Amino acid sequence: MTSALSGSSVDGPLYLDVVDLAHRSPGWLDGIIAVWSAYGLAVFALLMVAGWWRARRAGADAAVTALTVPVAVVVAFGVNSAVKPLVAEDRPCRHLAFRTLEACPARGDWAFPSNHTAVAFAAAVALFFVSRRLGAVASVCALAMGASRVWVGVHYPHDVVVGAALGGLVGFLAMIALRRRPDRLVARLSRTWLRPLLVAGTA
Repeated sequence: MTSALSGSSVDGPLYLDVVDLAHRSPGWLDGIIAVWSAYGLAVFALLMVAGWWRARRAGADAAVTALTVPVAVVVAFGVNSAVKPLVAEDRPCRHLAFRTLEACPARGDWAFPSNHTAVAFAAAVALFFVSRRLGAVASVCALAMGASRVWVGVHYPHDVVVGAALGGLVGFLAMIALRRRPDRLVARLSRTWLRPLLVAGTA
C-alpha cells in the first residue's frame, strides 16, 4: 500500500529539529521522556480509577458518569485507529534517515494520527466531566504525552496535533452521548450487584 500522505512535506523540518534537540539533550532527560512515551498512558488509567473512587462518594449518578470515561476513551481509540489506514502515513523514522530514541514501529504501523495522543486527550476531556481538577491534571499529562511522541521520533508534530484534536473531540462527544441516559437506569443499576461500584460504603 502506498502512503497517501508524505508527512515530511508537512512539518518534516520541525520534526528533525525536535529529534536533533533530543540527541543533544542529557541522557537522563531522554530516558525519562522515553519511559513516559512508552508507559505514560498508565497514568491516565490511574486518574480514571481515582475519578471513579471519588465519584462513588457523590452518588450513583456521578459514579456512572465516571465509569463512562473509559468507554469514551475506547471509542476515541477506535475512531483514531480507523482513520490511520485511510491516510496511511509512514512513520517519520522510516521516511527520514535519522536515528531516533525509540525503535521505529513495524512497516504498516501508520503514524497519522497519533493513537497515544488521541487516547491521552480523550481521557483528559472525559475526566473534566468527572472532576475539573482531574481533568486539568490529565490535560497537562496529555500535552506531555503528545510532545514525547515527537521527541522519541515516532511521530511528526502534525500527527500529534490532529491526534489531540480528534481524541479530544470524540471523547467530548462520547461523554455527551453517554450522559444522556434515563435517570431510571441509574436507579435500576443501583439495585443490582453493581451497587458497590456505584455507591461508597456498600457491599
